[in-house]
Amino acid sequence: MRRLAVLAATFLLAACGQAGATPEAEVSTGPGTVPSADASTPVAGVPVDAGKVNVFAAASLNKVFPDISGDMDVSYSFDGSSGLVDQIKGGAPADVFASADRKNMDKAAEAGLLDGEPKQFATNYLVVVTPAGNPAGVTGFDASLDGKKLVVCAAEVPCGAATGRLAEAEGLTLTPVSEESSVTDVLGKVTSGEADAGLVYATDAKQAGDKVDTLEIPGAMADPNTYWIAVVKDAPNPAGAKAFVETITGAQGLQKLAAFGFGAPQ
Repeated sequence: MRRLAVLAATFLLAACGQAGATPEAEVSTGPGTVPSADASTPVAGVPVDAGKVNVFAAASLNKVFPDISGDMDVSYSFDGSSGLVDQIKGGAPADVFASADRKNMDKAAEAGLLDGEPKQFATNYLVVVTPAGNPAGVTGFDASLDGKKLVVCAAEVPCGAATGRLAEAEGLTLTPVSEESSVTDVLGKVTSGEADAGLVYATDAKQAGDKVDTLEIPGAMADPNTYWIAVVKDAPNPAGAKAFVETITGAQGLQKLAAFGFGAPQ
Protein backbone atom coordinates (compact mmCIF):
# COMPACT_ATOMS: atom_id res chain seq x y z
CA MET A 1 0.00 0.00 0.00
CA ARG A 2 2.80 2.39 0.90
CA ARG A 3 4.47 1.72 -2.45
CA LEU A 4 1.21 2.45 -4.31
CA ALA A 5 0.80 5.74 -2.43
CA VAL A 6 4.31 6.84 -3.40
CA LEU A 7 3.68 5.97 -7.05
CA ALA A 8 0.39 7.91 -7.02
CA ALA A 9 2.06 10.99 -5.53
CA THR A 10 4.82 10.82 -8.15
CA PHE A 11 2.24 10.64 -10.95
CA LEU A 12 0.32 13.64 -9.62
CA LEU A 13 3.49 15.75 -9.34
CA ALA A 14 4.46 14.88 -12.94
CA ALA A 15 0.98 15.73 -14.21
CA CYS A 16 1.03 19.09 -12.46
CA GLY A 17 4.40 19.90 -13.99
CA GLN A 18 3.14 19.12 -17.48
CA ALA A 19 -0.04 21.19 -16.99
CA GLY A 20 2.04 24.25 -16.14
CA ALA A 21 4.17 23.94 -19.29
CA THR A 22 3.29 25.72 -22.55
CA PRO A 23 3.25 23.29 -25.51
CA GLU A 24 5.55 24.51 -28.30
CA ALA A 25 2.75 24.25 -30.86
CA GLU A 26 0.66 26.78 -28.94
CA VAL A 27 3.31 29.53 -28.75
CA SER A 28 1.91 32.57 -30.54
CA THR A 29 4.05 34.30 -33.15
CA GLY A 30 1.92 37.44 -32.92
CA PRO A 31 -0.45 38.94 -35.48
CA GLY A 32 0.80 39.23 -39.02
CA THR A 33 3.91 37.06 -38.64
CA VAL A 34 4.77 34.17 -40.93
CA PRO A 35 6.83 31.26 -39.56
CA SER A 36 7.80 30.22 -43.10
CA ALA A 37 7.25 31.28 -46.70
CA ASP A 38 5.36 28.21 -47.86
CA ALA A 39 1.97 28.88 -49.42
CA SER A 40 0.01 26.87 -46.82
CA THR A 41 0.85 29.11 -43.85
CA PRO A 42 -1.89 31.70 -43.20
CA VAL A 43 -1.07 35.30 -42.36
CA ALA A 44 -3.32 36.97 -39.79
CA GLY A 45 -2.61 40.65 -40.30
CA VAL A 46 -6.06 42.20 -40.04
CA PRO A 47 -6.89 43.14 -36.43
CA VAL A 48 -9.33 40.71 -34.83
CA ASP A 49 -11.67 43.56 -33.89
CA ALA A 50 -11.71 45.13 -37.38
CA GLY A 51 -15.12 43.60 -38.16
CA LYS A 52 -16.17 42.03 -41.45
CA VAL A 53 -14.31 43.39 -44.47
CA ASN A 54 -16.00 43.04 -47.88
CA VAL A 55 -13.29 42.49 -50.49
CA PHE A 56 -14.03 42.62 -54.22
CA ALA A 57 -11.02 41.07 -55.95
CA ALA A 58 -9.86 39.77 -59.32
CA ALA A 59 -10.59 36.07 -59.84
CA SER A 60 -6.89 35.15 -60.02
CA LEU A 61 -6.57 36.16 -56.35
CA ASN A 62 -9.13 33.62 -55.15
CA LYS A 63 -6.54 31.38 -53.45
CA VAL A 64 -3.88 33.75 -52.20
CA PHE A 65 -6.10 36.42 -50.59
CA PRO A 66 -7.94 34.01 -48.27
CA ASP A 67 -4.59 32.45 -47.38
CA ILE A 68 -3.17 35.85 -46.45
CA SER A 69 -6.17 36.91 -44.39
CA GLY A 70 -6.27 33.54 -42.62
CA ASP A 71 -9.24 33.16 -40.27
CA MET A 72 -10.04 36.87 -40.10
CA ASP A 73 -13.58 38.07 -40.79
CA VAL A 74 -13.39 38.75 -44.54
CA SER A 75 -16.14 38.26 -47.12
CA TYR A 76 -14.78 37.80 -50.66
CA SER A 77 -16.36 38.42 -54.05
CA PHE A 78 -14.06 37.14 -56.83
CA ASP A 79 -14.79 37.94 -60.46
CA GLY A 80 -13.35 39.64 -63.54
CA SER A 81 -12.03 43.09 -62.61
CA SER A 82 -14.30 44.93 -65.06
CA GLY A 83 -17.38 43.20 -63.69
CA LEU A 84 -16.38 44.10 -60.14
CA VAL A 85 -16.13 47.79 -61.07
CA ASP A 86 -19.66 47.61 -62.47
CA GLN A 87 -20.91 45.95 -59.28
CA ILE A 88 -19.35 48.63 -57.08
CA LYS A 89 -20.77 51.32 -59.36
CA GLY A 90 -24.15 49.69 -58.86
CA GLY A 91 -23.94 50.10 -55.10
CA ALA A 92 -22.51 46.76 -53.97
CA PRO A 93 -21.23 47.16 -50.37
CA ALA A 94 -17.50 46.81 -51.03
CA ASP A 95 -14.78 47.90 -48.61
CA VAL A 96 -11.78 46.98 -50.79
CA PHE A 97 -11.27 46.64 -54.54
CA ALA A 98 -8.33 44.69 -55.99
CA SER A 99 -7.84 44.73 -59.76
CA ALA A 100 -5.67 42.59 -62.03
CA ASP A 101 -4.74 45.63 -64.10
CA ARG A 102 -4.32 49.39 -63.85
CA LYS A 103 -6.99 50.08 -66.47
CA ASN A 104 -9.90 48.88 -64.35
CA MET A 105 -8.50 50.52 -61.23
CA ASP A 106 -8.30 53.79 -63.18
CA LYS A 107 -11.89 53.20 -64.30
CA ALA A 108 -12.92 52.91 -60.65
CA ALA A 109 -10.99 56.06 -59.77
CA GLU A 110 -12.55 58.06 -62.62
CA ALA A 111 -16.00 56.99 -61.41
CA GLY A 112 -15.21 58.37 -57.96
CA LEU A 113 -15.29 54.94 -56.32
CA LEU A 114 -11.96 55.07 -54.46
CA ASP A 115 -10.83 56.57 -51.16
CA GLY A 116 -7.18 57.56 -51.66
CA GLU A 117 -4.55 56.37 -54.10
CA PRO A 118 -4.42 52.68 -55.12
CA LYS A 119 -1.31 50.64 -54.36
CA GLN A 120 0.37 48.17 -56.68
CA PHE A 121 1.08 44.87 -54.92
CA ALA A 122 1.90 42.19 -57.51
CA THR A 123 2.46 41.26 -61.16
CA ASN A 124 1.45 38.25 -63.24
CA TYR A 125 1.84 37.05 -66.82
CA LEU A 126 0.04 34.75 -69.24
CA VAL A 127 0.85 31.18 -70.23
CA VAL A 128 -0.85 28.61 -72.45
CA VAL A 129 -2.37 25.64 -70.61
CA THR A 130 -3.73 22.39 -72.05
CA PRO A 131 -5.39 19.43 -70.36
CA ALA A 132 -2.85 17.04 -68.83
CA GLY A 133 -0.99 15.16 -71.56
CA ASN A 134 -1.77 17.87 -74.15
CA PRO A 135 -4.02 15.58 -76.24
CA ALA A 136 -4.47 18.17 -79.03
CA GLY A 137 -0.70 18.53 -79.53
CA VAL A 138 -0.50 22.28 -78.95
CA THR A 139 3.12 23.44 -79.17
CA GLY A 140 2.76 26.95 -77.77
CA PHE A 141 1.35 30.37 -78.51
CA ASP A 142 1.65 29.77 -82.24
CA ALA A 143 -0.07 28.39 -85.33
CA SER A 144 -0.68 25.09 -83.52
CA LEU A 145 -3.71 26.80 -81.93
CA ASP A 146 -5.42 27.07 -85.33
CA GLY A 147 -8.44 24.78 -85.48
CA LYS A 148 -8.17 23.91 -81.80
CA LYS A 149 -10.80 24.54 -79.15
CA LEU A 150 -9.15 27.61 -77.65
CA VAL A 151 -10.65 29.48 -74.68
CA VAL A 152 -9.55 32.99 -73.64
CA CYS A 153 -10.76 35.82 -71.44
CA ALA A 154 -13.06 38.48 -72.87
CA ALA A 155 -11.30 41.62 -74.09
CA GLU A 156 -12.61 43.82 -71.27
CA VAL A 157 -11.14 41.52 -68.61
CA PRO A 158 -7.44 42.08 -67.75
CA CYS A 159 -6.37 38.60 -68.91
CA GLY A 160 -8.25 39.20 -72.18
CA ALA A 161 -6.56 42.53 -72.75
CA ALA A 162 -3.18 40.87 -72.13
CA THR A 163 -4.10 38.11 -74.59
CA GLY A 164 -4.84 40.72 -77.25
CA ARG A 165 -1.50 42.46 -76.70
CA LEU A 166 0.44 39.20 -76.98
CA ALA A 167 -1.45 38.09 -80.11
CA GLU A 168 -0.74 41.43 -81.78
CA ALA A 169 2.94 41.23 -80.85
CA GLU A 170 3.19 37.70 -82.29
CA GLY A 171 1.13 38.49 -85.37
CA LEU A 172 -1.42 35.81 -84.45
CA THR A 173 -5.12 35.85 -85.28
CA LEU A 174 -6.86 33.90 -82.55
CA THR A 175 -10.22 32.18 -83.13
CA PRO A 176 -11.40 31.14 -79.66
CA VAL A 177 -14.48 29.00 -79.23
CA SER A 178 -15.45 31.08 -76.19
CA GLU A 179 -14.45 34.21 -74.32
CA GLU A 180 -14.89 34.03 -70.55
CA SER A 181 -15.55 36.73 -67.95
CA SER A 182 -12.78 35.52 -65.62
CA VAL A 183 -9.50 33.64 -65.81
CA THR A 184 -10.81 30.94 -63.46
CA ASP A 185 -13.56 30.16 -65.98
CA VAL A 186 -10.93 29.70 -68.69
CA LEU A 187 -8.93 27.36 -66.46
CA GLY A 188 -12.07 25.40 -65.56
CA LYS A 189 -12.85 24.70 -69.23
CA VAL A 190 -9.31 23.43 -69.80
CA THR A 191 -9.12 21.20 -66.72
CA SER A 192 -12.56 19.73 -67.50
CA GLY A 193 -11.45 18.84 -71.04
CA GLU A 194 -13.97 21.18 -72.70
CA ALA A 195 -11.11 23.09 -74.32
CA ASP A 196 -7.88 22.02 -76.03
CA ALA A 197 -6.03 25.07 -74.73
CA GLY A 198 -6.52 28.29 -72.81
CA LEU A 199 -4.62 31.41 -71.83
CA VAL A 200 -4.40 31.91 -68.06
CA TYR A 201 -2.04 33.52 -65.59
CA ALA A 202 1.07 31.66 -64.53
CA THR A 203 -0.28 31.56 -60.97
CA ASP A 204 -3.47 29.80 -62.11
CA ALA A 205 -1.41 27.23 -64.01
CA LYS A 206 0.72 26.65 -60.91
CA GLN A 207 -2.35 26.12 -58.73
CA ALA A 208 -3.80 23.64 -61.25
CA GLY A 209 -0.73 21.44 -60.80
CA ASP A 210 -0.72 18.19 -62.78
CA LYS A 211 -4.23 18.84 -64.13
CA VAL A 212 -2.65 20.91 -66.91
CA ASP A 213 0.43 21.11 -69.10
CA THR A 214 1.92 24.60 -69.21
CA LEU A 215 3.59 26.27 -72.19
CA GLU A 216 5.44 29.55 -71.69
CA ILE A 217 4.75 32.45 -74.08
CA PRO A 218 7.85 34.31 -75.32
CA GLY A 219 7.73 37.94 -74.24
CA ALA A 220 4.86 37.48 -71.76
CA MET A 221 7.03 38.02 -68.70
CA ALA A 222 8.26 41.31 -70.18
CA ASP A 223 4.69 42.60 -70.44
CA PRO A 224 3.03 41.52 -67.17
CA ASN A 225 -0.28 42.58 -65.74
CA THR A 226 0.03 44.74 -62.65
CA TYR A 227 -2.25 44.24 -59.65
CA TRP A 228 -3.66 47.18 -57.68
CA ILE A 229 -5.63 47.52 -54.47
CA ALA A 230 -7.56 50.38 -52.88
CA VAL A 231 -10.08 51.26 -50.20
CA VAL A 232 -13.53 51.93 -51.66
CA LYS A 233 -15.08 55.34 -51.05
CA ASP A 234 -17.90 55.24 -48.48
CA ALA A 235 -16.79 51.74 -47.46
CA PRO A 236 -19.05 50.24 -44.77
CA ASN A 237 -15.93 49.33 -42.78
CA PRO A 238 -13.18 51.86 -43.61
CA ALA A 239 -10.92 50.86 -40.69
CA GLY A 240 -11.08 47.19 -41.62
CA ALA A 241 -10.54 48.07 -45.29
CA LYS A 242 -7.40 50.05 -44.51
CA ALA A 243 -6.05 47.26 -42.32
CA PHE A 244 -6.70 44.70 -45.07
CA VAL A 245 -4.88 46.79 -47.69
CA GLU A 246 -1.93 47.24 -45.35
CA THR A 247 -1.83 43.48 -44.78
CA ILE A 248 -1.75 42.69 -48.51
CA THR A 249 0.87 45.34 -49.33
CA GLY A 250 3.02 44.70 -46.25
CA ALA A 251 6.18 42.59 -46.22
CA GLN A 252 4.46 39.39 -45.11
CA GLY A 253 1.62 39.78 -47.61
CA LEU A 254 4.14 40.21 -50.42
CA GLN A 255 6.03 37.16 -49.17
CA LYS A 256 2.86 35.11 -49.35
CA LEU A 257 2.06 36.40 -52.86
CA ALA A 258 5.54 35.37 -54.00
CA ALA A 259 4.98 31.89 -52.54
CA PHE A 260 1.89 31.58 -54.76
CA GLY A 261 3.90 32.58 -57.84
CA PHE A 262 3.03 36.28 -58.17
CA GLY A 263 5.77 38.66 -59.22
CA ALA A 264 6.92 41.62 -57.12
CA PRO A 265 5.33 45.04 -57.73
CA GLN A 266 7.18 47.13 -60.31
